[in-house]
Amino acid sequence: MTQLRACLAAGEEAKECMRVLAKSGDNIVGELLREADSFFEWDHYPKGDVFDPVTHSQYYYHAHPESEERGEHGHFHTFLRAAGMPAGVQPAASRHLKPPPGDESLCHLIAISMDHYGNPQALFTTNRWVTGEVWYAAEDVVSMLDRFAIDLARPSWPVNRWITAMLLLFRPQIEGLVRARDRQVAAWARERPGRNPYDDTALEITSRLPISIDDQMEAVRAALPRRR
Repeated sequence: MTQLRACLAAGEEAKECMRVLAKSGDNIVGELLREADSFFEWDHYPKGDVFDPVTHSQYYYHAHPESEERGEHGHFHTFLRAAGMPAGVQPAASRHLKPPPGDESLCHLIAISMDHYGNPQALFTTNRWVTGEVWYAAEDVVSMLDRFAIDLARPSWPVNRWITAMLLLFRPQIEGLVRARDRQVAAWARERPGRNPYDDTALEITSRLPISIDDQMEAVRAALPRRR
């Protein structure tokens, strides 16, 4: 019940951020890019990423050359740095993975695909090489999700609040996608025993799910009366 109510509150928060921006003809993506002179594929927006020094959460927005083929304008990548991770979590052990130097672990949590109207349309996970992250097993990534929060006024207070809310609203789906990510990489490794699955550029998107804020909130509301 508590988690469902938290999901519902997060959905209301996300929609409120979008509503206020829409009043001035803006949207989540446009708000984040409003100070950029131009938008180039691969570049991070904002420059230098958004990083909360208290929670050690991080995100950026960008696009790939194939983004248009996927019907998206671009996508957000969200991360948690080592200093914000739960005690005891360690990078995944594999002969294909090198331990990170010092305390530089950066774990990718989830990506949010955005359409050309600045609305979220899908969640997805990526292979290790895509973001250059340090790889953590799915259950450790799941344990990090509660730690993600961007509690900053800049570069945009509504975008920061929105992206924080999105990871809470879609928490069940994100957990499922992260676990599916590990299954996909494991299957890839079994089928190609001579290759490093984590750095294989033929495997980029490891799991993906279309989303709708309205549909998610409707499902949460429907589930609430049945929980005791």
